[in-house]
Amino acid sequence: MEYRRLGNSGLMISALSYGSWLTFDAKSAEVQKQCMHAAYDAGVNFFDNAEVYAGGESETVMGDILAKAGWERDSYIISSKVFWGGNKPTQKGLSRKHIVDACNAALKRLRVDYIDLYFCHRPDAGTPVEETVRTMNNLIDQGKILYWGTSEWPADLITQAHAVAKENRLVGPTMEQPQYNMIHRERMEKEYLRLFKHFGMGTTIWSPLASGILTGKYLNGIPEGSRFSKQGMEWLKDIYLNENVDSLNRKVLKLQKLSQELGMSLPQLGICWCMENSNVSTVILGASRTEQLTETLKAESLRIKLNKDVLTQIDLILENVPAPERIF
Repeated sequence: MEYRRLGNSGLMISALSYGSWLTFDAKSAEVQKQCMHAAYDAGVNFFDNAEVYAGGESETVMGDILAKAGWERDSYIISSKVFWGGNKPTQKGLSRKHIVDACNAALKRLRVDYIDLYFCHRPDAGTPVEETVRTMNNLIDQGKILYWGTSEWPADLITQAHAVAKENRLVGPTMEQPQYNMIHRERMEKEYLRLFKHFGMGTTIWSPLASGILTGKYLNGIPEGSRFSKQGMEWLKDIYLNENVDSLNRKVLKLQKLSQELGMSLPQLGICWCMENSNVSTVILGASRTEQLTETLKAESLRIKLNKDVLTQIDLILENVPAPERIF
């Protein structure tokens, strides 16, 4: 397993990691135990979570697995995210109260003394950025979290958070967790470039397979039981399927053919491609079966096949390389 620095920090994080979104709950606890052990044995040292995943149940399941695994606490990295904790006014957003309450609750569910990476899951227009930055800094001072970051924040707001931190001698955000894949690449490859240059931000990217599109499962429509068929996932489906579906399917078919020529699966190609971006600290994988995770973990050893010519072929197929932006 390759290990990369999380931005300009000293933390070494595995290039492939394992996430719990949509997969962790009490019903799947045994499968997730097998997946986490398979990931850890393969060298994965980062496990991603959030207060909103399965209404907190995801953190409870992961915490139970970690407690019984017997792994040394200094051998793995665990995360949580704060924003959606409940329906009451004080149970959501990035106010000082909700951040503190959510952190304490996550520590209990995960059964750990500290959280390595703590993310602001979305921007909160109703809370001053300084309040959020100060609260995260206080949690670091208290030893409850080690690093804090953002998820799906616009670059301007992240820049503002860094300015507040610098002005008040506080700890600014170390990492961002954006969506990044062959289809969704504008933010990582254009908007965030100044963050990488000026602040050395690390990234823990999610959805490297475009929520299953880059597995080929949606070539003949939306299968029953797939992510896009589930209630509450309309927002995710709209991100991709509001595009020209026929054009998207043609690209997926071409990528599928290319992956076969390279001797790998389409999911492996998609993950290898994400890893080629030097601004990606880690690619978060998900799985509902151990076999599925085992296949995607092999991507790390297949990256050598993505030479310059192959990357050029991929760009020609995708036709979506972001226009360059001047970085000052």
